[in-house]
Amino acid sequence: MSTTHVAPGPVDPLDRPAQLRALSEQLPRFLRLVQAAKTQLIRADARDRAALVLLHPLARLGPLRQVALAELLHADPSTVSRHVAALVEQGLVRRVADESDGRASRLVVTDAGHAALETLRREREAQLERVTADWDRADLATLTRLLGRLLDDIATTLPGTPDSGLPQPGSAGPDATREIR
Repeated sequence: MSTTHVAPGPVDPLDRPAQLRALSEQLPRFLRLVQAAKTQLIRADARDRAALVLLHPLARLGPLRQVALAELLHADPSTVSRHVAALVEQGLVRRVADESDGRASRLVVTDAGHAALETLRREREAQLERVTADWDRADLATLTRLLGRLLDDIATTLPGTPDSGLPQPGSAGPDATREIR
């Protein structure tokens, strides 16, 4: 199903309420398109890609208990449990004893898990290269900077956000101490 999007008309850059309204109207479309792109990737690859989302915080933060991972992601513990089981079965994550409590375990990304993350990164970058091929370098840099700023500011408004305070790979500058996911 193909839908046509009608771009909003020009908005006075000095009219902050109109700018916020235009942005708020674009966000649901952005989220729908991101979901559609994720769905397309899932269909194109039989791996349990939904579970791969768990690899990102584990790779950035190091070994975590499953319950802590669910809390960080604001996710249902039973869903995280199912995804963790799939990752363990695929050899992307392994359980190791928690040094502070021998009854518990922490999740560690394996070499195969890091390779899967690298594959995902390359796929995302290839998709973005196709989408932005005709973009001016300055426009791409501006979008990247402003999207990072928006995500950082959204993250600061959410309690227990997993990506606040983490360094962004390849970033520089004083705002680079925050993670963009």
